[in-house]
Amino acid sequence: MGDVYSVLVVDDHPLLRRGICQLLESDQQFRLFGEAGSGIEALSALAEDEPDIVLLDLNMKGMSGLDTLNALRQEDVTCKIIILTVSDAKQDVIRLLKAGADGYLLKDTEPDLLLTQLKQAMSGKTVISPEIAPYLDELASSADETEWVEELTPRELQILQNLAEGLSNRMISEVLHISEGTVKVHVKNLLRKANAKSRTEMAVRYLNR
Repeated sequence: MGDVYSVLVVDDHPLLRRGICQLLESDQQFRLFGEAGSGIEALSALAEDEPDIVLLDLNMKGMSGLDTLNALRQEDVTCKIIILTVSDAKQDVIRLLKAGADGYLLKDTEPDLLLTQLKQAMSGKTVISPEIAPYLDELASSADETEWVEELTPRELQILQNLAEGLSNRMISEVLHISEGTVKVHVKNLLRKANAKSRTEMAVRYLNR
């Protein structure tokens, strides 16, 4: 069956949120970490532990998806945060990816495809709905900033290379025979040195250097 991935679903529409949760629970490779109806609830749910994936709505009352994403990254949450929204506006896609989202999916995605895309995200792929995939080019526009790579320690470079290959913290810890907590500390340091807000942004810049 493979790894089982925990997911926190954040959406302010109860009916839609429950449907997404039921979809996840229908697949044995997913475990429901929890559900939240607002950004505040999401922050509270992640106060002590992280899931593998946060599936985050963009247009929410109160704290928007962008506000929630910024708050989570400021709290050093390093798990995959994937936007699930109805908005295919270019400015939204670029803004969310630059703010630290690891993927951007549209809500009209077929259910089976959504499950597949979430699994692809955990295998290291940047998951973007095909209709908005061309917007990724703008994310790589800052790829000429390479000085930070030259300043990395050998261990940090090793971890960065594993991140670029799509390995999760858990996988990296197994490959390098270090604890998952140690990997998380290195990832935080890498994000700071790269001045990046997500693993995806950092990997894109590293691979396009």
